[in-house]
Amino acid sequence: MTSTAVSHKPVRWGRVAVHLGCLVALLVMLYPLAWLLATSLKPADEVIASLDLLPRHLEWSNYSTAMEGVNDVSIWRLLTNSLLIAGGAVLGNVISCSLAAYAFARLRFRLRGPLFAFMIATIMLPHHAVLIPQYIIFNQLGLVNTYWPLILPKFLATEAFFVFLIVQFMRGLPRELEEAARIDGCGPFRSFFQVVLPLTRPALITTAIFTFIWTWNDFFTQLIYLFDPDKFTLTLALRSFVDASSTSAFGPMFAMSVIALLPIVLFFLAFQRFLVEGMASSGLKG
Repeated sequence: MTSTAVSHKPVRWGRVAVHLGCLVALLVMLYPLAWLLATSLKPADEVIASLDLLPRHLEWSNYSTAMEGVNDVSIWRLLTNSLLIAGGAVLGNVISCSLAAYAFARLRFRLRGPLFAFMIATIMLPHHAVLIPQYIIFNQLGLVNTYWPLILPKFLATEAFFVFLIVQFMRGLPRELEEAARIDGCGPFRSFFQVVLPLTRPALITTAIFTFIWTWNDFFTQLIYLFDPDKFTLTLALRSFVDASSTSAFGPMFAMSVIALLPIVLFFLAFQRFLVEGMASSGLKG
């Protein structure tokens, strides 16, 4: 009788350790989300007294209370306000940052290099350093307690990060396309709108995604400029909800937090493919 040797592949413990580490990291990152979902279904006394992750009994009334809104303002009005500000910010950043990026990436003019370096340097400038001068300007213009201070700066290419991202993308486009358009009689604006802009779609979508998420989650700037409860966004309504009902509103507060989180999750899931494509082709990959 002849014995046949059975070959076994050696276990790669390094790969197993990497997968286990990634799994642990995933659980750590998802735990706050799981805690938020579970707490939104707990009664107020259980939120404070119990440390269990899962609720002992489901309190669906938290969501019905959250849907009523705060300060006599319905949650649909709060959602509309948030979408209006976020949509205006997205539109402003996409238009203004793409125009500024086209000037820095494709046009030739004096002091282009120093101006681009000065713009990049503003990324390191804290937002709080310009908050007071901006507030004084908008207050003198009578625009405080309106949406204009939250939307108008986006149309002035004030987000240097997005300008830099689009510049890096445009620099990778072949100049032969613009030269061919120039031979056909296209000027700078027509070349931008008909040649360069359609090819810059991944970077523009990346700009739109980040702008939407950052604006939707913004709290401090909206707290400074908005006073009227009818103009509040969901982030401001969460603070008002706690102020109005104190500790008894923990359950509805977390329920409203889940509702406020849903548009961001849906927006990201819908455009995540374009986000990866834009980041990988904009010179920001490692």
